Amino acid sequence: MQRRHCLSAMLQLSVCSALPVWAADSEVLPMDSRVPGGIARLSLGPSSSRPKVATSEGIPVLVIGDMIEWTALVGIPLSAKPGIHAVTVHNDDGTQSLDYKVSDKQYTEQRLKVSPKTVDLAPQDLARHERERAHQQTIMALYSTPTSETTVLGMQQPCPGRRSSSFGLRRVFNGQSRNPHSGMDIAAATGTVIKAPLHGKVVDVGDYFFNGGTVWLDHGGGLLTMYCHLSSTQCKVGDLLQAGQAFCKVGATGRVTGPHLHWGVMLNRTMVDPALFLG
Repeated sequence: MQRRHCLSAMLQLSVCSALPVWAADSEVLPMDSRVPGGIARLSLGPSSSRPKVATSEGIPVLVIGDMIEWTALVGIPLSAKPGIHAVTVHNDDGTQSLDYKVSDKQYTEQRLKVSPKTVDLAPQDLARHERERAHQQTIMALYSTPTSETTVLGMQQPCPGRRSSSFGLRRVFNGQSRNPHSGMDIAAATGTVIKAPLHGKVVDVGDYFFNGGTVWLDHGGGLLTMYCHLSSTQCKVGDLLQAGQAFCKVGATGRVTGPHLHWGVMLNRTMVDPALFLG
């Protein structure tokens, strides 16, 4: 009996030591929050190879883990209706549908009275915005194969500062509704250094009408992060950044009222609450 007990303990130790770090520490995965703008962490069980998961629109979903346990991280759009939603899973058992429930969440609404010219764009500004939006759509549609770096997903806040505007805030200007705030605003002085929260590849560097100086990072599997209103950038498209590496600085470029970082996190082409990735 003693020998059997020792053998069992050795097997358990062997299995535990073979698990990736993220499997033993839930803090390195984003928080499960099944609301509009949140993330559904869906257990897929074991499979000899990485399962392929897609939303109902056919958009690929990030899957991490190993053959013992795979997890799908599904970004839930702010426009998602409460109720049952589903993804399609293809693994060793074939293809099946996996349901998850989205609960309602009421985000704060802010009504502002501003100068009409800040709401209604001049024709040349509108034309520029439309061109830039088309380009941004191509960036947001990027999907690269997850790598060994796409395992530990706990992030650090990219720069020090106070969170000045929360994700999901709904603004109404002069009675006209605008899209909900799709990121986290961090108030900081111009020139404050911004560091990569994860290993990633620089996939876009630009200067845009609304967002000003902007950088996009690709972290693999449809996980992207965006940094806006920058005063300067110290990177170029194609650069590979390590977590904690400085690559740009806070500014007040684009359509803003003061210096801050607008930080966005995207999963399966939908912006989700960055706070879910913070420890």
